[in-house]
Amino acid sequence: MEYCKGEVGRVFVVRFDHEDKLLDELTELVIKEKILTGWIQLLGGMRRAEIVTGPEKPIMPPKPIWSKIETAQELLASGSILWDEEKPILHLHGAMGSKDGTVVGCLRKAVETYLLVEAVIFEFNGIGAFRKWYPEGEFNRMEFRK
Repeated sequence: MEYCKGEVGRVFVVRFDHEDKLLDELTELVIKEKILTGWIQLLGGMRRAEIVTGPEKPIMPPKPIWSKIETAQELLASGSILWDEEKPILHLHGAMGSKDGTVVGCLRKAVETYLLVEAVIFEFNGIGAFRKWYPEGEFNRMEFRK
């Protein structure tokens, strides 16, 4: 285990409207406001997404199971904001569901808002965390500046 300590900086309250491209617009906001590290909470509805619902087997590197959502779903999600060398990489996990059932997964692509999504973004100051390619797992892992 590794960790670092910091403080909460700015707090953003954001509304995403019907058919907004959630991940794209979140990323644009993070770049515009220069949020280097932070935490996101999401509450609302989504109508489309491509998510990862787990690995096929518990091995390294994992082979992801991709799922498409193409109907209106309730959404409750949270995740981190960290940058690699050039750009922010958002890591969001959430529960999505409707009367037909619930799925939990990592929101990866094409997440589209249904009606609205409300978000709160907490910026962290003094956290020396970033994302670095982790060859063993074949993903960008949180690392800390020493």
